[in-house]
Formats: sequence, structure tokens, C-alpha cells
Amino acid sequence: MSFDFDRLAVDDVSRHFGRRRALHRVNLTCTAGEIVGLLGPNGAGKSTLLAILSTLLAPSSGAVRYGEATAHGAGPALRARLGLLGHDLYLYPELTAAENLTFFARLYGLPRPEDAVREALVRANLADRADDFVSGFSRGMRQRLALERALLHRPRLLLLDEPFTGLDDSSGQALVARLKSLRDEGAIVVVATHDLDLADGLLDRVAVLRDGRLLTVGDSPASLRDRYRDTLLAAREADAVRFAAGKGKPS
Repeated sequence: MSFDFDRLAVDDVSRHFGRRRALHRVNLTCTAGEIVGLLGPNGAGKSTLLAILSTLLAPSSGAVRYGEATAHGAGPALRARLGLLGHDLYLYPELTAAENLTFFARLYGLPRPEDAVREALVRANLADRADDFVSGFSRGMRQRLALERALLHRPRLLLLDEPFTGLDDSSGQALVARLKSLRDEGAIVVVATHDLDLADGLLDRVAVLRDGRLLTVGDSPASLRDRYRDTLLAAREADAVRFAAGKGKPS
């Protein structure tokens, strides 16, 4: 069963782990041909939100819609349209680079897995290391290989959690160019990152999470780093005002 969508909607999503609140009533909409950045301090809820968008985690309340369908309604057909690069790279160190990609190409049911693997290794700049075991790869090499693993099946929605980790300047710029090309091809790209310098100029929109809540980021010609800093500062000041009025506690 084929399935596709051109809009992702997060509607009032909350997620709790016991008494700890990871996300609180988050609303976000992304459309095809757009790169959306998820910014925020460590522990703000970025990875939790990506896990929910990837269907690896269910929200405690609220809903995520892929077009008109939910994860439960679309089932495996939806997951065939998702690509995920997380902290766990989902690579097998005891296999070679080519063997890793071949495994996933066959898992996705690609019609010509050998061709897809060959092209992916070239894009990762790892064609000359195709038969080397991943256990001997640097973090940056594994990161490049894992990105191609996530893109083998040409997903509609690509979810990236700190994709610039371990990449040198050249590889980082190559990733920026690759993500822009995916946007031009109509993908929905959601990127959680702390690398504001590389993200500046890449992102079409920015969503800032703090303590599980989505903050409003004002439009400004200022740099992404300045806009991010000002957004967090405004949130802290608002918390201080509420605390002074006896309505909460400062962060």
C-alpha cells in the first residue's frame, strides 16, 4: 500500500515520563519543501519530539498527522516514508559500509539495491571504503554513512537529531548542500541542532523548545544565534515575572 503526504501537523502534543514533563502542548506545522529547525538547550524536549514524529514514541496526549492520517491509521505505509538519523546511528559495526547499506536497501524493498548502495557510498564520500568494517570508521564517517542509510528510500519526512556531530567543515557544508537539494525535491526536513552557524541560512523556519514548551521566535534580520539567544532571554524574563507574581518558579 503506497502512502504519501505533503504536510506534517503536531496538534497539542504532550509527553510525560512518569511525573516528568518532556513536552507540553506543542503545536507545529511543516510542509513539503521546507527545512524546520528545532533549537533549544539540552533536555528541552527536541529528541522526544523527533521520536514522536518518527513513530518510535507515542504522545501522552494530542496527535500528529501526516497529511490526514495518524501513525496508527497509516501504519507501516507511513514508516516507509520516514527517514531518521538520531543519536543511535543504526549501523552494524561488524558489517562493512556496503553490507550495512545493502541490508537497509533490501529492508526497504528497493528494486535495485546494488545501484542504490553504490550511489549512496559515492554521496557519502566512502566509495573507497565500501568493503571496510564500520567498526574502524571515525565518528564523522559513520555519521555520513548513517545519513545515506536514512535517505536510501527517498523519504518524504527526514528527521535529523544533531546531524553535524563529528563532521569536519567540508562534510558539514556538504550536508547543508544535500539538505537544500532535498528541500528542493519536496522533502519535509526537521533538524534538531546546536550548530547555529551551519544552520543559519539553511533553515526556513525555527522552532525553539524550552522545558518542553514551544517558544515564539520573532522575525528579525539578526543572526540565528542572536534570535535564539533573545528568545530564551525573553522566556526567562517572563518566568521571572510570573515567579514574582507568585504564579510559578523561575527556570
